[in-house]
Amino acid sequence: MNNMDKFKKFREMYDTFIYDHYEITYDESYMNIKYYFNIPNLTWFYPQLKISKKDILNKNIDSGCLNNLVFHIGLIELISYFKCTCSPNVIIKCGYLDEDQIAWFKKLYYHGLGEFLYTNGIDISEEELMHITCQGKSLAIGDNDYCGEGNLIPVGGGKDSCVSLEILKGEKNNACFIINPKAPSIGCCQVAGYENDKIVSVERLLDRKIVELNDAGFLNGHTPFSSLIAFVSYLCCYLQNKKNVILSNESSANEATVIGTDINHQYSKSFAFEKDFDSYAHKYFKLDIKYFSLLRGISEFQIAKLFANYKKYHHIFKSCNLGSKAKEWQWCCECPKCLFVYTILSPFLYRDELVQIFGEDLYEKKDLLDTFIEILGYSKSKPFECVGTYEEARYAVSLLIDRMDRDNLPYLLRYYVEHYQLELNGDDILAYNSDNNLDDYYNELVKKELMKNG
Repeated sequence: MNNMDKFKKFREMYDTFIYDHYEITYDESYMNIKYYFNIPNLTWFYPQLKISKKDILNKNIDSGCLNNLVFHIGLIELISYFKCTCSPNVIIKCGYLDEDQIAWFKKLYYHGLGEFLYTNGIDISEEELMHITCQGKSLAIGDNDYCGEGNLIPVGGGKDSCVSLEILKGEKNNACFIINPKAPSIGCCQVAGYENDKIVSVERLLDRKIVELNDAGFLNGHTPFSSLIAFVSYLCCYLQNKKNVILSNESSANEATVIGTDINHQYSKSFAFEKDFDSYAHKYFKLDIKYFSLLRGISEFQIAKLFANYKKYHHIFKSCNLGSKAKEWQWCCECPKCLFVYTILSPFLYRDELVQIFGEDLYEKKDLLDTFIEILGYSKSKPFECVGTYEEARYAVSLLIDRMDRDNLPYLLRYYVEHYQLELNGDDILAYNSDNNLDDYYNELVKKELMKNG
């Protein structure tokens, strides 16, 4: 049975997904948030979030605001469980969404699951994917005089968030934010000068029943994790009494993954989602908190150029999703993410420094040829990973080759020379993109860093 047939079968067998309720409780150390999702005749799911009490600095938390934010996080958490059956009817029992909100979430679900639908061969429209019904009451949010100070900076442990940490190091009242911290993310924060009391760590606990269902043959695939980061970081910004949530998503995240479509592995890192979320938050959360990406005006190539100068992070940063599953997070040196990071840094760090970081020369690995071609844009799609644009990859490779001995090129670079033209015009890649959500102050901060590391 193919996945489209499974999709139809599961939607018929399990036609309803219920967001039943959520709980907020406290113990000696944590605020505990628990969600209750139900697919009738199949199972219940109970995912959880745990936020340390030490990270709750706001002494004037409004219960209406808190419940509203926690309720909304559940609307994102449910995606991970909804996708196993793609039930056509979603019933929300613990809150209310108006028609505009329902349309907003249907757009997020559909585009955020774009890769999931594509890779599973599921052909369905946004309108058909689900019907949302609300049986709960609207959560009351009173007027408030919330006035936060400082920035909450999500840190994933990759080069992009390290660049943001460096640009923002002169700002007051900063704190870092991490979901399920591991050594690289904690290490990058510490290298940037943040002690544990300035690192907000949220523990996210998946319900393992979803893994059992996946193993049993239910539908599985990519979900928009960055949208969860958006909602959870916004809650933590409120709990921290901060003014801004400052992301590290670059202009390159806007490019579609599949050529000729709007399917984007990085949809919830895109500027489209950023604008949608910031607008939604101001309208429905009623808090003076701004959500934006500091690096939206620059490309992955420019980020790599900046990061190459920040030597203190080179021993600790990691971006490999496969390596993150190892006991000690490491570069797997086999996946598209590893090869892209290697490629985009290569004009600045090749060869000795990159080999020291990764442990080997990825340009010599013949088994990465197909991935290399995909990253360069000579296949029908990019890898389904957080990688930059085709133009950036070609430009980085071309710059490196242009200054190397053509008779002594590693395998992948030799392949490039034999099959493609060098692309040495980087004007568009190096231009500052004013299509961003930054005010003048933060735009100038980024531009000054670019000039300083020109």
